[in-house]
Amino acid sequence: MKTIKVALAGAGAFGIKHLDGIKNIAGVEVVSLISRDLEKTKEIAAKYGIAHVSTDLADSLALKEVDAVILCTPTQMHAEQSIACMKAGKHVQVEIPLADTLKGAQEVVALQKQTGLVAMCGHTRRFNPSHQYVHKEIAAGRFNIQQMDVQTYFFRRSNMNALGQPRSWTDHLLWHHAAHTVDLFAYQCGSPIVKANAIQGPIHPGLGIAMDMSIQLKAANGAICTLSLSFNNDGPLGTFFRYIGDSATYLARYDDLFNGKEEKIDVSKVDVSMNGIELQDREFFAAIREGREPNSSVGKVLPCYQVLHDLEQQLNSH
Repeated sequence: MKTIKVALAGAGAFGIKHLDGIKNIAGVEVVSLISRDLEKTKEIAAKYGIAHVSTDLADSLALKEVDAVILCTPTQMHAEQSIACMKAGKHVQVEIPLADTLKGAQEVVALQKQTGLVAMCGHTRRFNPSHQYVHKEIAAGRFNIQQMDVQTYFFRRSNMNALGQPRSWTDHLLWHHAAHTVDLFAYQCGSPIVKANAIQGPIHPGLGIAMDMSIQLKAANGAICTLSLSFNNDGPLGTFFRYIGDSATYLARYDDLFNGKEEKIDVSKVDVSMNGIELQDREFFAAIREGREPNSSVGKVLPCYQVLHDLEQQLNSH
């Protein structure tokens, strides 16, 4: 089995999650690490045994041995960098969101079709064992979603990353955090979103973004979704999913799953790992080896970005 050689861009909180996940995957080696701060990048590279370090993605794309790139860079760079990777002949996995505009997302999808390379977006919820368990129940005809009730809550009144370090860019409730749920809802229903509404709270004077948002979705099959998002929530952080169905209620908290009575459901046998990021990376490398379209390919997640675009138009018109 030929080793897949990978360049990873963005050695922040999420880049490190990928490095930890890849350590468990046979036949894959990270050979290049790209990040803004050279000294910090060198430190992380030394820790993970990565030989090549740069602050410029172009340096890594110029390396002949690099087969694939994982992008964990700021949202605004995702579309442009995904295009650069494919133009250099590299397979690419870009962290969620694929883009922060519909046009950017469409350009990535168009180039993927042209090149035939594997291009995948990190819609991790498709891979978490908790959501996979529910997906399998739906596929087996044992469960149908009536409503998904989702809360995405963070405390981000200043611009910090998941490690509590200052960020060089501003995160976004709609284009980043809502993307997870909008995509997951359509994926779990197996039915496209036909109706979407959004309202938002006041715009933060310093960050220039809404700190609170409420979104309603309806799928063609009649299922509905209610999504509440906040950067103002000083309490448990993260995203909490309640699946209300015809035969059960499920509560998903990252990789863990509970029934409506808060009894834990064992999802440890759902997949080879309990780590959603590692499972996402396994799918990326398997798709490259097998020459097939991955789950959460850029083409499969594009409808999500159409919905986000429509919601943005709605919010801007009010």
